[in-house]
Amino acid sequence: MRTFFYNKKNIALICLGILCISIHLFSTNKEFVEQYYSNGLYSFIGKGLRSLTGRLLISIGDILYTLFALFLIFRLYKFFKKIFKKNFTKQYAIASIYTVLFCVFIVYFLFNILWGLNYNRLGISSQLDLKPSDNYSTQALDSLTKSLIDKTNKNRLALGKEINYPNSATIFNEAVQAYQNIEKKYPFLHYETPSIKVPVYNTLGSYLGYSGYYNPFTGEAQVNTVLPKFTLPYITCHEMAHQLGYATEDEANFTGYLAATASSDPLFKYSTYLDLFRYSNNELWFRDSSLAKENYGKLDTLVKIDVHYLRKYLQAHENPIEKGTTYLYNEYLKANQQPQGIDTYNLVTAWLIAYQKKYKTL
Repeated sequence: MRTFFYNKKNIALICLGILCISIHLFSTNKEFVEQYYSNGLYSFIGKGLRSLTGRLLISIGDILYTLFALFLIFRLYKFFKKIFKKNFTKQYAIASIYTVLFCVFIVYFLFNILWGLNYNRLGISSQLDLKPSDNYSTQALDSLTKSLIDKTNKNRLALGKEINYPNSATIFNEAVQAYQNIEKKYPFLHYETPSIKVPVYNTLGSYLGYSGYYNPFTGEAQVNTVLPKFTLPYITCHEMAHQLGYATEDEANFTGYLAATASSDPLFKYSTYLDLFRYSNNELWFRDSSLAKENYGKLDTLVKIDVHYLRKYLQAHENPIEKGTTYLYNEYLKANQQPQGIDTYNLVTAWLIAYQKKYKTL
């Protein structure tokens, strides 16, 4: 037993384990997380990571993920090679267990310290004194949907029959400006040192089922720019919300909505209101399909063309691998304070109803 505690590898493993347990205990107090981490330590970490990675055009996070995947494949190759050649000794088994534990502890520690603790914060509901609840009536949901229809149609018409889409860099810059606009109303949404990237495996993203993602290890917001262009402004603002520490998907959706609709560009507003309409009307469909059909019929013809185009695009990229990655992501969300999994995105409707009720506007 004494030899165990004097072994440097064992001491390091024990220290890492204690750090991980300490982080978990800290995460159970939302007030502490909000005050000392989200509005304290993370404000420096997030800005620092973006300062480092934002200087480079290429996605550093994607490169790191690729290297890690290659390392994992190499280690698995060695592992199974040992088994097949019957060289699998007790010492090698112990060493393999140590390696796995070290990797798990290090990833857990880095993930939570660099960003993951934000899953346990009070968040924007506390900052806005907003109390979203999923216990709302079908009438309230229908009223929200009709408001979104009006704003969707209005902003689509403002763009003209044929939309002259800007390039990705322009969209990213406008998203930064949108956050600067909303900061005047809500100072806690202050955003600086951008790090918004096009993924290395950009086209692959459509087949894996993601429109964008935040890399917690590098601070980069990744946006899948091969998606239909009218979806990109809202996706970008959503991923930037993650950069500000709004971790849960419904919260990031709502924060992205606040920022994107503060833009002076009708494309940003159209992108946002159209996506939110899809969330609310899809939910309404399960409550009252006739109302949902009626609402869809009220969309402007140009909007219907865009919706049809998006639907065809998504259908064309459906595949078995996407179902697998969606399942894994669903489990990841459940493991991080989002028991609804993928459906957490849809909860933005509760935020919108609460916000509309309090501020009498969208």
